[in-house]
Amino acid sequence: MYKNFIFFFFILLFCISCSNDDQNLIPNVFRYNESKGISTLDPAFAKSQVLIWPTNQIYNGLVQMDSELNINPCIAKNWEIKNTGLTYIFTLRKDVYFHNSSIFDKGKGRKVNASDFEFSLNRVINPKTASPGAWIFNNVADNGIKAINDSTLQINLRNPFPAFLGLLTMQYCSVIPKEAVEKYGTDFRRNPIGTGPFQFKYWKEGEKLVLVKNPNYFEFDKAGSRLPYLDAVAITFINDKQSEFLEFLKGKSDFISGLNAANKDELITKNGNLSPKYVGKINMLNQPYLNTEYLGFLLDTSKIENKNSPVLNKKVRQAINYGFDRKKMMKYLRHNIGYPANYGFIPKGLPSYTENILAYNYNPDKTRELLIEAGHPGGEGLDPITITTTSDYLDLCEYIQQQLSVFGIEILIDINTGATFRDMVANSKLEFFRGSWIADYPDAENYLALFYSKNHSPNGPNYTQYNNLNYDKLYEKAMIVSNDSIRFCLYREMNQMITDDAAIVPLYYDEVIRFVNKNIEGFESNPMNLLNLKKVKKNLL
Repeated sequence: MYKNFIFFFFILLFCISCSNDDQNLIPNVFRYNESKGISTLDPAFAKSQVLIWPTNQIYNGLVQMDSELNINPCIAKNWEIKNTGLTYIFTLRKDVYFHNSSIFDKGKGRKVNASDFEFSLNRVINPKTASPGAWIFNNVADNGIKAINDSTLQINLRNPFPAFLGLLTMQYCSVIPKEAVEKYGTDFRRNPIGTGPFQFKYWKEGEKLVLVKNPNYFEFDKAGSRLPYLDAVAITFINDKQSEFLEFLKGKSDFISGLNAANKDELITKNGNLSPKYVGKINMLNQPYLNTEYLGFLLDTSKIENKNSPVLNKKVRQAINYGFDRKKMMKYLRHNIGYPANYGFIPKGLPSYTENILAYNYNPDKTRELLIEAGHPGGEGLDPITITTTSDYLDLCEYIQQQLSVFGIEILIDINTGATFRDMVANSKLEFFRGSWIADYPDAENYLALFYSKNHSPNGPNYTQYNNLNYDKLYEKAMIVSNDSIRFCLYREMNQMITDDAAIVPLYYDEVIRFVNKNIEGFESNPMNLLNLKKVKKNLL
């Protein structure tokens, strides 16, 4: 035990005090940069990828996702679903302990029990906490989270919800000790105590965050070795993307995620492959990402001043969907990172995704035909349509603007800042807007809920104000079906309905793309773009 203490002390000392060149010599520290900074390590506030990544290293929940989006046991070793989907009973492992801390007797982390989950989940629900994740428990019955005994937790729902286990994989649902919240209050944000593979050691905000191996972590690999393999994780906060990229090329960070103007042309070819100059030097990982980029139409006539607005005409909306080439858009504007969204709103990567639907490929003749049927041959008499977007998507909107102009469809572009734009979308003030939807949990219901009439914004995510009684009936039916195959068929039928009504213009299904140093093993990607470091190994070059 004393040897372990000395070892971790020196790892921490290196991470905090060494120069970057010295850090590069430390063999078993995984390093990455977070350009947007980290504001909290309290899982109740882990609302964005920036915060989800570090909290995923520190905490665990009842269940967890694997890289294929399967829901697997975590602290709950098994569970039962009873009462036609209204009651979930979780049986907990008895070998999970909180990280060692002075808040516990003799500084030794105590065993996790069901009361800890009752406290943690109810804390998220409590309005005094002001957690942005409280919504995930909207369907939980009043006083519906109860510890039956030390190893049994029961959750009762108001209505059946087949995706509930997926919700519980979110970092909001992490278990924390009540003692820590009582001691630190709001300052728990920078004094995190969890059960995860790594534990908090040091944080100088805006400069560096250090997590070190939890020597008592409860998960083992298939060979019987205790996880994690890494000794530490070091996160820097360089806010300049070009500097971040150069640090990666110099080997001073171990991976970067995504593409931006600073590295796109340098790292990949026009066809989306790794640049030949880096083949054999770094690895590129890419796969479908549960994110659909789209343009949304406001369909509520009461909220549009111009009652002759083209967006209210389904034929015109369909003509727009047929009127631009998504494949060329992806090639020239996205370097083929992502997939043309020709098959509705459900993104590639979910089991209910299918290409076996009637959808929109580029078809100029169909666009012209639909404009004639709409009473606007060649766009004659058609009022201009304004797309509202942010500057990040200006190139995509200009591309669509140019393509649709060929058919006499005049598109105007209005640029707004992020905060203003989000407010206008949420309050249904835009007739045609750029949108994106990243999955909160791995079920297509998360996408289809955007078109359920009871979710009309601002009280829900139905920003288009789509209203279709048959769609609502299918959605409600899917919520009480326990058989996945049947539910997925209903999901596909709803996806077809949204597509037929042209409630949106799907642009592309996004792609997770990561660049990793060659000496990193066991580093996986996943469709949720979750960072999981417990099985990562780092080898000496």
